[in-house]
Amino acid sequence: MSTTPATRAKTPLRKISLRSFIRWLALTLALAWSLAALTLVAARWIDPPTTAVHVQRRVQAWLHHKPYNSRYTFIPLSQISPNLQHAVIAAEDARFYQHHGFDWHAIDLAAHEDMEGGRTRGGSTLTQQLVKNLFFGTGRSYLRKGAETTLVPVAELVLGKRRILELYLNVVEWGPGIYGADAACRFYDKTSARTIGRQPAARLAAILPAPLKRRPDRMNSYSAVILRRMQQMGW
Repeated sequence: MSTTPATRAKTPLRKISLRSFIRWLALTLALAWSLAALTLVAARWIDPPTTAVHVQRRVQAWLHHKPYNSRYTFIPLSQISPNLQHAVIAAEDARFYQHHGFDWHAIDLAAHEDMEGGRTRGGSTLTQQLVKNLFFGTGRSYLRKGAETTLVPVAELVLGKRRILELYLNVVEWGPGIYGADAACRFYDKTSARTIGRQPAARLAAILPAPLKRRPDRMNSYSAVILRRMQQMGW
């Protein structure tokens, strides 16, 4: 039985198509990563107008036909009380000023707490959480985690600790439609981020691991733990 030119060309054509698709996918991922890295560079001077989490929540509300009211006001770090700055660091990333984006000790500790069923916080640093908030939303996947891991060193390099903390405190989710320190302080405590006290700040920091489920007035036990950490850290 003789073969036609079309039959002979079918297998090479498939190989070429697969190779082209892989090349196209790699190029697309590289461009997306480059855009994210450039966004981080720009974020050194430009305050982000929105984040992936903000967009995600808006889309979720639209899909479920629920009203959505966003509270988001970006303010300088100098207008955020040291009480809140210290409470968030003590609660979420105690070695923030010592690590370079990843806290391997905290990751190991979180893994052990997971196995024992007593986990109170994750192993992600503020830098990791910032990158996730800006670009990836709350979803989980190996691809997202891999991209996040490569962008964290970029954030540490181009932003520096002060700007990372400023960005994080302004964009992080603090409740339904509540983003950033100023919105959280005004919504929960009827005060500004500049004037919030030590104990209310600890209660606000306590809801960060699950901001859609927790409320500050129910966080007395965990906020006491945060206050002790703050004291141990010299705050």
